[in-house]
Amino acid sequence: MTAARDFEYRDPISPLPRDAARPKWSVMIPAYNCARFLAATLESVLAQDPGPAQMQIEVVDDCSSDDPQRVLNEIGRNRVGFFHQPQNLGHIGNFHTCLDRAQGQLVHLLHGDDAVRPGFYELLGRGFDADPSTGAAFCRAIFMDAHGQELSIPPVMQSSPGRLENAAVRLALEQHIMTPSIVVRRAVYEELGAFDRRLKCSEDWEMWVRIASRFPVWYEPQALALYRMHRQSNTGRHIRNAEDMAYTRMAIDIFKSYLPTELADDVAASARRTYALSALETARRLLGAGDWAGCLAQMSEAFRFDPSLKTIGRMLRLVARQGGRIVHPG
Repeated sequence: MTAARDFEYRDPISPLPRDAARPKWSVMIPAYNCARFLAATLESVLAQDPGPAQMQIEVVDDCSSDDPQRVLNEIGRNRVGFFHQPQNLGHIGNFHTCLDRAQGQLVHLLHGDDAVRPGFYELLGRGFDADPSTGAAFCRAIFMDAHGQELSIPPVMQSSPGRLENAAVRLALEQHIMTPSIVVRRAVYEELGAFDRRLKCSEDWEMWVRIASRFPVWYEPQALALYRMHRQSNTGRHIRNAEDMAYTRMAIDIFKSYLPTELADDVAASARRTYALSALETARRLLGAGDWAGCLAQMSEAFRFDPSLKTIGRMLRLVARQGGRIVHPG
């Protein structure tokens, strides 16, 4: 059960009038200095556009300096709404604006540097049509680089579309859902509140576990979303100082209370071990690139996740493979 104090950090999402005419979909596109990617994002949605009566499409710009309005003028064809924040709120504040401005029954938060494949809305929509109690539906996401080159696709969690059993526990063990790959009922956000302001990273992971602890979650095994990884992304900006891992630890601590009491400790411990290994893998890449400070920061977080002899041994082996050099000679 969510602790009452947690709600202090979650802005409420105001319900819409029950008798208001509403589209089925709201595709809300939070954007910040990603205009070079925004055309691909919009084109991927417009290719599946059922029309304004069925789908709201709106870019919510967090006071960018790269003129996203120009992209809308070229690509949006007067079909895409635009809201410009008067000042930069940060991505959590901008997400809240997206959710609050959403008019549809189903809300898809699609980062301005990500995209969807054909069939995304049709196939995820089936999860809500099949079961009125479904709170969210998600698919696999394809990881790609700044140039659109596909990097990896995660394995399937189950072979056929349908309700994901034991969803809260399974989603708490590891982050399986990238934000562009999930759709959530607006009514769910209205009940549970917006993203947690304490988290600058992993705020999405906490949200998905929060939802899964209260509502059925539908899974579509096809890979229908594209998640772009680059240094200017939110996660990318926090890797070198290991804040990405620090916020991941915080997210685990927060959502542990949502899990069944008899499983919570073991699930949280398993998640921490998983991300200790992830931090060490990032440390290895940073050290290979000569980023000693970043490597040390990630190794420190690995130990905070899992202060075990195994973690220490892995850290020592990592340093040994680099000749024992953990301080930049300059």
